[in-house]
Amino acid sequence: MAQCLRSFTPSGSAVKYINGPVSCFSNTTHFSYLVDASAHMNVLPLDCKVISDGLIPMPGTLTTFDELAEKILNVAEMTVVGWRAYMVSSSAIAFNCTLCELHGRRCAFSSQMNQTFCMHVGPDIKVIAATSSVAALVALVLMVATALYLSLKTRYNEEIHLKVEMFLKTYGTSKPTRYTFSEVKKIARRFKEKVGQGGFGSVYKGELANGVPVAVKMLENSTGEGEEFINEVATIGLIHHANIVRLLGFCSEGTRRALIYEFMPNESLEKYIFLNHYNTCQELLVPDKMVTVSLGIARGMEYLHQGCNKRILHFDIKPHNILLDYNFNPKISDFGLAKLCARDQSIVTLTAARGTMGYIAPELYSRNFGGISHKSDVYSFGMLVLEMVSGRRNSDPSVDSQNEVYLPEWIFEKVITGQDLVLAREMTGEEKEKVRQLAIVALWCIQWNPRNRPSMTKVVNMLTGRLENLQMPPKPFVSSECHEMP
Repeated sequence: MAQCLRSFTPSGSAVKYINGPVSCFSNTTHFSYLVDASAHMNVLPLDCKVISDGLIPMPGTLTTFDELAEKILNVAEMTVVGWRAYMVSSSAIAFNCTLCELHGRRCAFSSQMNQTFCMHVGPDIKVIAATSSVAALVALVLMVATALYLSLKTRYNEEIHLKVEMFLKTYGTSKPTRYTFSEVKKIARRFKEKVGQGGFGSVYKGELANGVPVAVKMLENSTGEGEEFINEVATIGLIHHANIVRLLGFCSEGTRRALIYEFMPNESLEKYIFLNHYNTCQELLVPDKMVTVSLGIARGMEYLHQGCNKRILHFDIKPHNILLDYNFNPKISDFGLAKLCARDQSIVTLTAARGTMGYIAPELYSRNFGGISHKSDVYSFGMLVLEMVSGRRNSDPSVDSQNEVYLPEWIFEKVITGQDLVLAREMTGEEKEKVRQLAIVALWCIQWNPRNRPSMTKVVNMLTGRLENLQMPPKPFVSSECHEMP
């Protein structure tokens, strides 16, 4: 018998001398072959070695190597024998079992062939068998886990679908229009032109059948049992206000959900506040335009808080969610985190904080600062205005950095000492007053005590009033002081 490092198929003259590989004596690291004793070593590949005597034809009907090899390979019972350092012989064949043992093998005897032979057994076979058993068990566990996951996911998606359909049945189908997914693909031009990426999915530019350009938001990362979809449709589906983006249609088909809005060609306010191209930024955010944009956002928020049958709390006011139309008029968008409550309800209950870091009011982190209400949106608006007048992103006050000053503190010191907030361009006295007015209003809005923040109606009045009528607010980042709004 010969042992080789790789498997091969005998060819040419080697066919009548070699048979194998023998599966029961082979594994992944070596392959065993039966070799005729009369064969020359050159019939074997160079990586093979002889591990036992060659096969000699037995007397009787088996006269050829092929017949003997076939007989050996078909033997079903092999008996392992023991010895005490002596020769074991049978007919014309003899094996030195002691030599067999010295080579790390065991001596075996075949009753059907009436001969002994060296059998390769030991730890390798046990390890392979054990590894196979473990692999089979792991494969079975993975199959069961996958089947369970797919089953639960299917059931979860079905529950969400039923929840959304029940809402839409109650909501009605008058406006906005409900579309099928195939219609949405046609409107979005098969999602070829991506114009934005939000927290809940991608936004694509599209066009309605009448040629009206639209923005199609696919809720790809939909979470929360379809709540963001329901929130969008329920809050702005029937709202018509100049400073709130209009929802024109939607799609709910299985797990596929889409929202279709009026198209805002000038994208979001964030692009202009933190833009690297100085000239483009300054064309929009001159003091007059800052006041116009701030006032438009404030009026939209006032409508959400006071102008609807139910009060709508947005909970995610930030520059990214303020879109600009053809004339750079601001429109509030993205109501995925919104919450509806009664107009006379002062405090609402949330199971967890919601919003974007840097714009979240303190009371959403800790109830020690007060109850959660529409004043939480006021805080976010104040942070947005501070970023607009400074051109800087606000930093988290909980972050301890010696090289970074907390934005509200920096602006407060500028205002209280009469320093200019905008140093990158020359401004007239009137422009400086408008920037100062915006800063004062914003500092009132971000007071840590919600009771000290103005309502959005009051904010509108402050923005449209005169600077000399505004009182300087207390430090907004010191919660120990108690100051009431004038």
